[in-house]
Amino acid sequence: MLSTGAVLLIAAFAVLLVMGVPIAVALGLSGVVVVITQNLGIASLPTNVWTGIAKYPLLALPVFIAAGMVFERSGVAERLVRFMSALVGRRAGGLALVAILVSMILGGISGSGAADAAAVIAVLLPSMVRQGYPRPFIASLVAASGSTAILIPPSIAFIVYAVIVPGVSIPALFIGGLVPGLLAGLSLMVPALWFARKHGWGARDDEERPPLWTSLKDASWGLAAPVVILGGLRSGAFTPTEAAVVAVFYGLFVGVFIYRTLNWRRIYEAFRDSAEISAVVLTIVGLATVFAHAGATVGAFDAFAKSLMALTTNETVMLLIITFILLVAGMLLDAISIFMIFVPMLMPVVKAFGWDPTWFGIIVTMNLAIGSFTPPMAVNLMVTCRIAGCTIESTTRWVLWMVAAMGSSLLLVTFVPELALFLPRWTGAL
Repeated sequence: MLSTGAVLLIAAFAVLLVMGVPIAVALGLSGVVVVITQNLGIASLPTNVWTGIAKYPLLALPVFIAAGMVFERSGVAERLVRFMSALVGRRAGGLALVAILVSMILGGISGSGAADAAAVIAVLLPSMVRQGYPRPFIASLVAASGSTAILIPPSIAFIVYAVIVPGVSIPALFIGGLVPGLLAGLSLMVPALWFARKHGWGARDDEERPPLWTSLKDASWGLAAPVVILGGLRSGAFTPTEAAVVAVFYGLFVGVFIYRTLNWRRIYEAFRDSAEISAVVLTIVGLATVFAHAGATVGAFDAFAKSLMALTTNETVMLLIITFILLVAGMLLDAISIFMIFVPMLMPVVKAFGWDPTWFGIIVTMNLAIGSFTPPMAVNLMVTCRIAGCTIESTTRWVLWMVAAMGSSLLLVTFVPELALFLPRWTGAL
């Protein structure tokens, strides 16, 4: 049974959300209300906020965001599109495949789905429109393929999960997310190709096919970035935080000396924008720590876990219930907030069933990847719709197919855990 403090915490958070209060502020304020009314010690609040963000793994978060911004402005996406266009060739659905493949490669650099989706659609939109692809379909496809960025390492979401769940290895999460991320991207190719062939999109491609060898040479620096990052992590040459720093300097080297697309002004803008995004994310983490402290102290998280356990003792049913909860939450909240709210609530269930926390973190992240392009609060979709010049409502008929496709890969990883765990075990990360 929920205590008075637990009821107050949930009610205050729900009311603040309905009032339109920003999520970070709603998390912090609802926690403060419980701390004050339940006499938990108001002096603990500054300490909780500080300890929430003063964690070494979180140092990688703003640096990976900066790396993504640097690569986005260095022209890597444009060159990757040219290479993939040369590789895929001129065929029905060709550019749809290019969009998915480029998004997956960029995901191996930045770990930010919204940034990758913006870079890809900005490059591909004119060509796809000329080949007959509807703007709502383009926005839906790029938003969905961009969501694979939080699965394919390096991943900002995995860093946050590792901070919340002590003992979980970031390298194990990174390596474990590789196969699920590839499965998610491959699953999106099915509806993309089916619709393209059904409607004849791209069947009459009059644009000249880029020369394969030349485009490969131009894109090789971008293609090498994930290899450098993951190779360094796997070999033990550097930690995830050091990998993020290496990625930034690698991106600056490529943009300044190889492609010559970065000047001092563009570098400043990249770091300025990354600082703003990092501040938002870390503010959510810090204020969510207050919410987590209040929830744990008044027993809200344990009560939630016990309520779930009372529903069923069947492992399959429990996984389906958790998947449903996370998918609905992903439609309404951002990924970082969902991690901070639901992961502490679900960890008692994970321990009760003896689930591997690394695998659980990967399936939680897959759920949130789907939520990032599922209306109404779809961050990736908002970005792509704004650039494509269409409404979110117009994308619904296409988004539902993308959700179904990626949902199939989610269920596969959920019920076949080895898909996420065999690589970390094989490499010794787990």
